[in-house]
Amino acid sequence: MAHVSLPEFEEMDPQIQEIARPILEKTGQLGEIFKLLAVRKDIYFATDGMIQAYLLKETELSYDTKESIALLISKENGCKMCVDVHKSIAKMLGMSEERIEEVLEGIDSIHTTEEEKELLRFCVRASHKDNYKVLKGEIDHLKTLGYSESQIIEAVAIVGYFNYINTLSNVFALGE
Repeated sequence: MAHVSLPEFEEMDPQIQEIARPILEKTGQLGEIFKLLAVRKDIYFATDGMIQAYLLKETELSYDTKESIALLISKENGCKMCVDVHKSIAKMLGMSEERIEEVLEGIDSIHTTEEEKELLRFCVRASHKDNYKVLKGEIDHLKTLGYSESQIIEAVAIVGYFNYINTLSNVFALGE
């Protein structure tokens, strides 16, 4: 049970209700993270903007890579709810069940290029509290593997988003 009161559909801002209505019609429920974000319209829309820009829109990183980051960081942060949610989202975005299971087993289990494994390892490293110790050489190494600065920034932005959303979920005991 969540540590705070989560609003029901009727208590949400009308703009958020417009977004929630099709979800309710399709699934019959709203997830706890949706409800938590709906407590404040500004927080909801700021978070939704990140979701749209980083995860749902086609970008420089593939959906498989982005969802691999999502799953790895959520697992690293102990956010079971986010892992479960992103297993479903990953499937919706075309990631195979096999790839999802490989990611959850760990980077070394993923059947992908060594370059992508290095990017994913860097993302896990960037998610840690001591990420201020990341060196220029680590970023330069990713560039020698073929990643552009823009792709590296995108990957770290996704890491930052998952540190953010996992923190909200964990602190307020969502999905328990």
